Amino acid sequence: QVQLVESGGGLVQAGGSLRLSCAASGSTSRINAMGWYRQAPGEQRELVATITSIGTTNYADSVKGRFTISRDNAKNTVYLQMNGLKPEDTGVYYCNVRTRWGPVEYDYWGQGTQVTVSS
Repeated sequence: QVQLVESGGGLVQAGGSLRLSCAASGSTSRINAMGWYRQAPGEQRELVATITSIGTTNYADSVKGRFTISRDNAKNTVYLQMNGLKPEDTGVYYCNVRTRWGPVEYDYWGQGTQVTVSS
């Protein structure tokens, strides 16, 4: 089992910045990737960014050049630095971890943190 605690959301003006954090505990040795997804009101949840245990990153086209994902393996924590925020970035941001248990993979999700960007 893996437990996730998110922090760092809030209300900012367009062009501002926020830094999200997600700390994992439990069976952290099973984690092979961590990432962030978001869900705007009335929309489907979408991928924002992911990072593997060896540091390979992937970003949604809409956030490339503005957001940076990183992780501290010693602290089992993943971060999302969000710069140049736009109103369309508004939504609930969810931390995701992918674990491997032998041949089985499981995804775990954080509780979500609200990000609101005013125009």
